[in-house]
Amino acid sequence: MLIGEVARRSGVSARMLRHYESLGLVRPSGRTGSGYREYSEEDIRRIFHIESLRALGLSLREVKRALDDADFTPSALVDDLIRRTRERIAAETELLTRLRRIHAADPAGWEDALQVVTLLQALGSKSADVRQRAALASASSAFPGSSASSADEVPVPVEALVEAALGESDPNVAGALRWALARSGDGAPALLAEGIGSPVAAVRERAVRSLAVLPGDEAAGQLRDALAHPDPVVRGHAALAIGARGDTDAVPALVDLLVEGRNDTDAADTLSVLASDTATADRIAHRLVERLARSTTRAPARGRLTQALAGIPGTRASQALAELSHDADRAVALTATYLLHLRDAR
Repeated sequence: MLIGEVARRSGVSARMLRHYESLGLVRPSGRTGSGYREYSEEDIRRIFHIESLRALGLSLREVKRALDDADFTPSALVDDLIRRTRERIAAETELLTRLRRIHAADPAGWEDALQVVTLLQALGSKSADVRQRAALASASSAFPGSSASSADEVPVPVEALVEAALGESDPNVAGALRWALARSGDGAPALLAEGIGSPVAAVRERAVRSLAVLPGDEAAGQLRDALAHPDPVVRGHAALAIGARGDTDAVPALVDLLVEGRNDTDAADTLSVLASDTATADRIAHRLVERLARSTTRAPARGRLTQALAGIPGTRASQALAELSHDADRAVALTATYLLHLRDAR
């Protein structure tokens, strides 16, 4: 079969077939009397093998080795191809994400687009100081070194801020990112709620702490949902946040914080603020007493629960302290007696 017919049937151009021949990938088995290349069925099969291997991403050098080396092991090459393909997909995905974020910023011109690129690169810097400046610039629309006024600044897409906040381990940078998110407008609560579902504990905590500083009903609703999360750290931060907003649904989780000894001072202060009316104060006191009475509640936790009663007004808390002043645990009894004395002196 002549080269033109081979090209037509195989879909490989005559020019490429000549290139394959120059590389030693395929050699026509014969020549016609006029000197034209003539390909056998075996040659054509080799051409199809070459194209199949190229379709897998092999270079022409790798294709030649695969076809000519009797000791060649396909599994090693396939493993390498999988690795390279994953790296390529990751790079392309990163590029696509960056392009989407630039598009989301809706730049008016190349100067705006480059400004967004600069901020995105700064948020991903290895330097905590650079990341912090970028986060503050994202919130204040005044990135250091920019000659544009605040009104001319292009905001960083909220998706980029959320990703940075969920991955940030430096406390100062994390605080700046949370501040930026609080000023970022719509979109952040839903994205941070996804972070609360992460399998990584540190990411979950960063997500709920970021969500806690966001204003608005949507953020409050997400925090309320987080009260049922299986992670006690998530529940605790959510309880402190919605408790500070006056939501009494936080009471059970706040009492849990007292028992666990995590953020217990903040939890006690929040319970005291929530006990703003008689009914709520009595309900909180009842919850504290109920946990004190459990046989599984250990001595340190009983002490913290007793101390929390000091900030709860009303007769129910006073009655509880009077009963606890005779508690079998001497430390609890002394604490309750002292707190009763303080209440009587008011």
